[in-house]
Amino acid sequence: MIRDITKIRNIGIIAHIDAGKTTTTERILFYANAIHRPGNVDEGTTVTDFDPEEAQRGITIYSAAISCDWRDCSINIIDTPGHVDFTAEVQRSLRVLDGGVVVFSAVEGVEAQSETVWRQADGFRVPRICFINKLDRIGANFERVVGQIGERLHGMPLVISIPIGSGPATNSDGFVGIVDLLRMEAVYFDKETQGKVIRREPIPAHVQDSAELYRMQLLEAVAMLDDEVFGIYDETGDIPLEPMQRLIRQGTIAGQFQPLLCGASLDFIGVQPILDAVVDYLPSPADVPPVEGKHPKKEAPEIRKALESEPFAGLVFKVQVDEHSELYFVRVYSGVLKSRSRMLNPRTGEKELISQLWKMQADSRVKLDEAGAGDIVGVVGPKSSATGDTLCEANQPVLLETINFPETVISMAIEPETSADRKKLEDTLKLLAKQDPTFRAKISEETGQTIVSGMGELHLEIISKRMERDFHLKMRVHKPRVTYRETIRKAVEFEEVFERQAGATSLYATIKLRAEPLEGAQAVVVENKMKPGAFPPELTQTLIQAMTDESKSGGTVGYPLMNMKLIILGAGFREGETTEVAVRAAASGAVRQVLEKAGVLLLEPVMKLEVVTPSDFVGNVTADLNSRRASILNTGLRANLVVIDAEVPLSEMFGYSTQVRSLSQGRASYSMEPLRFAPAPDSVLRTMLGE
Repeated sequence: MIRDITKIRNIGIIAHIDAGKTTTTERILFYANAIHRPGNVDEGTTVTDFDPEEAQRGITIYSAAISCDWRDCSINIIDTPGHVDFTAEVQRSLRVLDGGVVVFSAVEGVEAQSETVWRQADGFRVPRICFINKLDRIGANFERVVGQIGERLHGMPLVISIPIGSGPATNSDGFVGIVDLLRMEAVYFDKETQGKVIRREPIPAHVQDSAELYRMQLLEAVAMLDDEVFGIYDETGDIPLEPMQRLIRQGTIAGQFQPLLCGASLDFIGVQPILDAVVDYLPSPADVPPVEGKHPKKEAPEIRKALESEPFAGLVFKVQVDEHSELYFVRVYSGVLKSRSRMLNPRTGEKELISQLWKMQADSRVKLDEAGAGDIVGVVGPKSSATGDTLCEANQPVLLETINFPETVISMAIEPETSADRKKLEDTLKLLAKQDPTFRAKISEETGQTIVSGMGELHLEIISKRMERDFHLKMRVHKPRVTYRETIRKAVEFEEVFERQAGATSLYATIKLRAEPLEGAQAVVVENKMKPGAFPPELTQTLIQAMTDESKSGGTVGYPLMNMKLIILGAGFREGETTEVAVRAAASGAVRQVLEKAGVLLLEPVMKLEVVTPSDFVGNVTADLNSRRASILNTGLRANLVVIDAEVPLSEMFGYSTQVRSLSQGRASYSMEPLRFAPAPDSVLRTMLGE
C-alpha cells in the first residue's frame, strides 16, 4: 500500500477554555462530511466530547482523535482540552502533531491558557494558523486580538481574512461574513444551509479601505520571502494567487508567520476557509524535518525519514484504559506498522504484540491491516508500554525523545469503603497512572492511606468520579492538600563508613559524598567524579542507582527532593566484603547524613494567576489576593474588564472559585496554572516538624 504522504495533515485544535475549539472541530467535521449534523457543546452532543463527564460539564477533558477528508487530503484532527488541569493532554498531542490551529475568542482575546499552549507549540516547533472566533458576540474586537497575538505571544500573525460587520467598522446587520484578502472578495455563508452554501461577492464599501490596508501588509510580508516575486510586486504592486499561496505555505512551515483567519463557528461563518488553510499552508509529514532519536545501546544518533521504505518507528503518545482493555495511540514516524506483528520497546527491552490496528473516529473506530509513515492510529496488544515510549523494529532499534510532563502540585488521600476493594483500588490506580502521566498514586508510610496527586482540584475530582463510574469503586475521598518539595540550604560534604558483621560475613563500604543546591526546577542529579578504576564498575552502577533511589524516597519531612546535585567524590571497598548490600546501605546513610548537615528548605508550588473582573470589584479582589500572600505583577484592560496578573502560593488558593464569585457578584473569572516551586515560609516547615 503506497499512499501519497504529502496528502496527510496531522493537526491539533488548541486554545484557552471556552474559545470555541470543540464547536470549531464539530463544524469542520460537518463540512468535511464526517458527520451528518453538527453537535452542540451546551447540549453535550458533540462527537469529540464523548466522555460522560465532558458532556455534563461542557468542557474537553481528554484529547480526542478523529479523521476527515477535505479536497484531496486526509486530515487527522486532535481536539485538545483548554483547562490548565489537563495541560498534559495538550503537551502530548503537540509532541506528535505537524501543525496546529490556535483558536482565540474575539471578545476575550489572548488569555492565560492561550499563552501556555502557544509556548508549548513553540517548544515543539509546531507551525500554526490562527482563527479568531466569536466575532458575532457583543464586545468582539478583531484588531485588538490581532495586536495581542503579536504583543503577548510574540507571534507574527499574517491576516488573510477580515470580518464584515464586526467591531468598530460595523454596520447594522452585525457580523455577516468575511473578506478573503487573497482573492479580494467578500464571502458569505448561508445560514439556511448551516453555512454549506457559500456566496462570493464584491467587497462592501464600508470595509474596502480596511481590506486594502490588510492586503498591502499581506503582500509586503509575502514578497520578502522570494526575490523573483518581490520583483513582480515591485513592478506591478500585486502578486498572483499561486506564488502567494506557495510563499504563505513556505513561511508558515518555517515559522516566520502564522496565517490568521476569522469567523464565528457557532453561526457557521468562516469554517471552510480553516480547512482550506490547513490543506494549503500547514505541513504534511513529508514537510517537517525527519524525526531524530538515538540507538538505545550505542547512544549514537539515529534519523528516521517519513518514508514507508524506512524501518518502522512510532511514538506512543497516549494510553486510553478502561476495566477491560488498553488502547495505545501511536504516531507512525517512519516505515509501516502491520497488525499481528511484534515491535520492540527499547525502554523496557521487551517485544510488544500489535494484535489490532484502528483508525480512530473519536469514540468509534475502523479496523486497519496496516498504517504507514505519517499516520496516527490506535493499537491494541501492548502490555508494558507507557506514554512517551518508542515502538520500533527489533533489528533496527531507535529511541525517540520522550515527552516530559510537569510536576504534580496537589494531592489528596483516598480509601476504599471496604477492605475487599483495596486490591481493586490498587489495580485501578495503576491503570489510571498509565493513562495520565500527570497523575501519581502512592501509599503513605506514616498513615497507610493511598495518596493521589495531580495538576489541580478539577483534575483530581474528575479522576475520583471516573473511578466510581467506570471502575465501580466506592471510596472515601479526603480534602485536597498541597504537594510540597524539599531541597537543601547549602553545599556540604560527608564520608559514610559502613561496617557490619552479618553472621560469619563482614560487610564494608565507604562513600565520600558532596551535596550542592541547584537552580531552576529539576530532579535530583547524581554525578560520579571517582577516577576510572577506583571502584569496581558493576558496584559503581549499584551505587549510582542506590543514590537515585534514596533521593526519590523524600527528604526530612517526607516530600520528594529536587534542585539538588549529589556528587560521588570517592568510595572505598575490600575484596569479598564490599557487596551490593553494603554499597546500598552506605549510599543510603550518606544521603541521609548530607541532608541532615545541609539543612532542609521546603519548596511550595507557586501558581500563575489571572483574574478577569469588572472594574467595580478590583479593590475587593486585590485586597483578597494580598491576604493570600499573592504578588500582583500587572493590572491591565481587556475590552471593558480589568485583568489582574499575579503569582500566588497554591496553599492559599483552596476554595478560591467560591470566594472570587462572592467578591464580584458572580461576574469575575480566573485561571491558574503551575509556575514554579519557591521557598515556603519557615513557619510552614516548623509546623510540619511539630515545632
